[in-house]
Amino acid sequence: MPSAEEKTGQKVTLIEMRNLTVSRKERKILDSMSLQIRQGENIAIIGPNGSGKSSLIKVITGDYRPRADSRDMVFRIMGKESWNIFDLRSLLGIVSGDLQLDYMRDISGLEVVLSGFFSSIGIYANHRIRPEMIATAYEVMKFLEISPLSGKLISEMSTGEARRILIGRALVHDPQILVLDEPANSLDMKSHHQFRELTRKVAAAGKNIVLVTHDLGDIIPEIERVILLKDGKIFKDGEKEDILSEENLSHLFGLPVKISSNNGYYHAIY
Repeated sequence: MPSAEEKTGQKVTLIEMRNLTVSRKERKILDSMSLQIRQGENIAIIGPNGSGKSSLIKVITGDYRPRADSRDMVFRIMGKESWNIFDLRSLLGIVSGDLQLDYMRDISGLEVVLSGFFSSIGIYANHRIRPEMIATAYEVMKFLEISPLSGKLISEMSTGEARRILIGRALVHDPQILVLDEPANSLDMKSHHQFRELTRKVAAAGKNIVLVTHDLGDIIPEIERVILLKDGKIFKDGEKEDILSEENLSHLFGLPVKISSNNGYYHAIY
């Protein structure tokens, strides 16, 4: 049955935060944060190191819990305030450099993709792999043009190959949102280009993308909204063309920044 929002043509709210605060070791790392992410939005979250980017993602994935000492605090995912952690992660597809380090072992590309069904690092004896799961994994790998990597050990893949395999893992269970946390770290120029083109293909297929980065070059043209984080707070939030200004980015990073754009991509010169 369609929801009330779908019947009225409104976009479904995937993530809603209001006055959300997170503390670690008695220090606020996210401070009174309020934002909404709606279905169909592709978003980039930008900020310097220590600005709260990774902490925000960890709240979304359930790794960090917001403080509950404010009566005005709201945190909902798909309209729900309480989630089983494994059910929550089934809604999300995660790709990060840290995740890739967890996979540096003798496991094939196909097994990495299949592990996305279980939100696990690898396949274990208690995992029941059904034939339809294998079929879906091969289908996703074909879509991402990584089928030749199915039998290759991830420990023997290049960084770029492993990162693309992790996109397969993130997509195999058909998540609502693909979260890319600093996805281009350690990639050379060619691998960076391949990764961006793959991300564009995923966006064109209708998947919501949330990109976390400090590099404007990671922002694909399909991303239309940009959120700037500074000191655990939202500094700016709006349309890409308005937010990615020299004034905003110079203030954000604390140094003079010049911006250029070409074919829908932005570049910072400093």
